[in-house]
Amino acid sequence: MKALKGWDNIGLILKIYGLAILFFFVFRLILFFTGIGNIDGIQASFADIVNAFIMGIRFDVVISGYLLVIPYLALTTMFLLNKRSVIVSRIIFYFVLILFSISFLICAIDIPYFNQFFSRFTISAFQWLDSPVFVFRMVVEEPRYWVYTIPFILLTILFFRILRILFRKSGKLPLIRKALLVKIVVSVIFLGFMFAGIRGRLAQKAPIKVGTAYITDNAFLNQLGLNPVFTLMQSYLENLDKRNEAIRLIDEQVAIKRVQQYLGISPVNPYYPLYRQVIPDSVATNKPNVVIIIMESMAASKMKRNGNTQDLTPFLDSLALNSYYFDSIYTAGIHTFNGIFSTLFSYPAIFRQQPMRESRILQYNGISNTLKKLGYTTTYITTHDGQFDNVEGFLSTNDFDQIITEADYPSEEVKTTLGVPDDYMFRYSIPVINKLHEKGKPFLVSFMTASNHGPYYLPEYFSPRNTDLKDQIIEYSDWALQQFMKQAAKQKWYSNTLFVFVADHGIHKKRSYDISLEYHHTPLIFYAPALLPGSRIFNCIGGQIDIYPTIMGILHQPWINNTSGIDLMKDERPYIMVNSIDNYGVIGKEFFLIVKHNGSSKLFRYRNGSLKDYSVKYPGIKQQMDEYARCNLQVFQYINDNGRQFVK
Repeated sequence: MKALKGWDNIGLILKIYGLAILFFFVFRLILFFTGIGNIDGIQASFADIVNAFIMGIRFDVVISGYLLVIPYLALTTMFLLNKRSVIVSRIIFYFVLILFSISFLICAIDIPYFNQFFSRFTISAFQWLDSPVFVFRMVVEEPRYWVYTIPFILLTILFFRILRILFRKSGKLPLIRKALLVKIVVSVIFLGFMFAGIRGRLAQKAPIKVGTAYITDNAFLNQLGLNPVFTLMQSYLENLDKRNEAIRLIDEQVAIKRVQQYLGISPVNPYYPLYRQVIPDSVATNKPNVVIIIMESMAASKMKRNGNTQDLTPFLDSLALNSYYFDSIYTAGIHTFNGIFSTLFSYPAIFRQQPMRESRILQYNGISNTLKKLGYTTTYITTHDGQFDNVEGFLSTNDFDQIITEADYPSEEVKTTLGVPDDYMFRYSIPVINKLHEKGKPFLVSFMTASNHGPYYLPEYFSPRNTDLKDQIIEYSDWALQQFMKQAAKQKWYSNTLFVFVADHGIHKKRSYDISLEYHHTPLIFYAPALLPGSRIFNCIGGQIDIYPTIMGILHQPWINNTSGIDLMKDERPYIMVNSIDNYGVIGKEFFLIVKHNGSSKLFRYRNGSLKDYSVKYPGIKQQMDEYARCNLQVFQYINDNGRQFVK
């Protein structure tokens, strides 16, 4: 600190940083010892515990940075003017004291809250504000709750005294005599460091998120690394975000009854409206491996079999001829997170909601959970930063044992913000999958490609036929898939593996309707020569939400279906829902209904590209399709709102 003598703005702020992080550490230590029973000696090593506390420092730096930005700017202004003011200093002192005292109060409240709900403090804790007297009495009458006021009071008093000493000493230091330009440059550089600390990460794709803390297999240690002020702030911002607004399209109970009728569900578990136990006629003794490849932006319209004349996807077209191919499948939404979520967990997309990014990370009975119960290992592999869309944190909470992201690849192989090229990801994965196979257990491996998305990178060793870069990238993406399958065919596990290919979403080059069908129409390929002999084309209507149940049908294993999906090889659905941020669509065998956010709607005969609105001519069909979508979307909202996604 001697080097910063006279730099009032930087030296004082650094000392407050250190003091705040130390006090946050004390609260985290208290939480650790009160929740130490959550640590399983097998699952958590000493290194895991240390890493959780180190992660906690990262989140503490984020929160401290937020709280100290304004004080720093005020101190810097006085510093650059070469002035001191007792009044300004006192205002800054009390500003810092009040903000950190509130933060420490949140930390104190968080401890009993976490021990009760096994969740860090979020805005959901305020859902009982309509009964403040009841809550107050409940807290007062339970000593375990108010005992945490003791460390809060003691630490706040100590913080006050040390903070006062720091401000007094800072005010007595001589003013530094440096050129104004030097003072400005150094002050701006330090501000840059503060913003880097607030962002929490140097990776370009995304700042620090709740999921960043999920670095072990122990749920308690993952949450220990969080700062409750951070989770409260994030949940508050999520609550303000219109993307997360709960929908109210139809009465919940009406929606539940209708959806149960659509799916042929005889209610047996009132707590889980979509619950149905699936027991196959015969349970297979063999458990095939499952590899799901979610292909970035691979619209069905890019394939030759769907009318494309540029021969962009020769491998996928060839594969489709030798597989079980579904030609009327649609993606739930238009974003990658929609594709990942709906494919792996079989629920539809609801407007702007992003279930994977919520600070309250929910558990779902997705394919990872179900297969893990059946003895499978579960792995997710992508090319880029795992924190983007909170994918890594969400999937690790939802029973993915291993998640491989940009951080696992050699740095020289990372070519763009989207990480490594697709073919490198696939090459890297082969020894990874071989190790899974050597464990003697079946495995689920889910890939998420990225090369078919800007910023584009075309490896020099690939020779495209087309001249347009976007077309070349499609060619490369298809070629990368082919290289993976060639390598996979040489492995011992290949013959006992089911490969599933689907897009996260498509693209649109032409826009005939307010919701682009090209953006949602996806190829869906099930390929397993030893398990699915011959080839078949399925014309049934379906979506990403049906992939997981269809896989389970192929595996012939008993399981619990608590999703919106169906087994496309056994059941049929009349319509499938698609979502385009503000609007939703309903697709049937003949008609396509689009409902806008203002309630207006149009009905099209989409098979021939007709732009004529048939709403007046077929009001019954329009009403039936709209009701189908509203009921299904409302039931998923009900499931999420009431914490009924996960059947233990």
